[in-house]
Amino acid sequence: MTSLRRLLPVLGLGAASALVLAGCAGTAGAGDDADGKLAVVASTNVYGQIAAEVGGDLVDVTSIVTNESQDPHSFEPSARDQLAVSKADLIIENGGGYDAFIDALIESSGTEAPVVTAVEYSHDWPDNAGHADPPAGEADDHAADEHAAETDAATEEADGHEADEHDHEHVEGFNEHVWYDPHTIAHVASAIADELGALSPADAETFIAHAEAFGTEVETLEATLGDIGAAHGGEKVFVTEPVPVYLMEAAGLENTTPEAFSEAVEEGQDVAPATLLESLALVRGGDVSVVITNAQTGGAETQEIVDEADGLGIPVIAFSETLPEGETYISWMQANIEALNTALQA
Repeated sequence: MTSLRRLLPVLGLGAASALVLAGCAGTAGAGDDADGKLAVVASTNVYGQIAAEVGGDLVDVTSIVTNESQDPHSFEPSARDQLAVSKADLIIENGGGYDAFIDALIESSGTEAPVVTAVEYSHDWPDNAGHADPPAGEADDHAADEHAAETDAATEEADGHEADEHDHEHVEGFNEHVWYDPHTIAHVASAIADELGALSPADAETFIAHAEAFGTEVETLEATLGDIGAAHGGEKVFVTEPVPVYLMEAAGLENTTPEAFSEAVEEGQDVAPATLLESLALVRGGDVSVVITNAQTGGAETQEIVDEADGLGIPVIAFSETLPEGETYISWMQANIEALNTALQA
């Protein structure tokens, strides 16, 4: 759950969605056609919950990484995880080196299930030349011909499951934490609907309708981020680890963190003394409005930044990588956005 230090509590979710959580993290029924449901396996509960939204009661979803103690970068899957992948009708991964364990499971299990790889729907993905915003005045309904062609290309790339057709390693210069980009996630939901519809054509319209409803709620998130940008655009934030950077950019904020600092924290390495001194000087400089940490990573250097911010009265908030228990993707992002807005107003 997003936390906000220094007496800046996360606001009530208010208008946040009451989206269905059924099947989000359960393993019962995965790969079992006896109930007539499609078996979906997701690398993390973030994508599992989105799949449950799109599939509704027509799918059984198994999420492999489900809590904050499990780091997808270094996660060691079990035999049960491999069995779930081997029986899956559809697999959803983040990609970009974030959850390479799922690629290993795909290859070792020999599954021929289609794979939705979220990073491929990011504007910043190096191989995504076709993902463009619609022209001014045209609605982005996530089902336009351009996106359909884009989805087809991504699906073709995923279908082979060969080593050269998957991006197992971190891509230099690319932030793989795309679930913090709501716009990308709306496209991922649409791609999930397309794949489920191909697996069960009789239910295709239902999947599309669910994805469109999800996309409408994402638009609400984007509108709120736009409001923050109108009020605070250009303000500087210090992000100790790059997980929430897409959300910061969508809010029009400037990430002032030295790249060497955030990379070291992300990779679990010590921050070089000179980089730490540079980072502390930035926090002390008076231009940083908010410090943002990753609730699931950190170290002595991150704590030094937090302590410095606390001493200077700079709000500190923490975002997580996995979906908190009882939340939907929409309610989770809404809470993150509200925490950010509260901090900026402090």
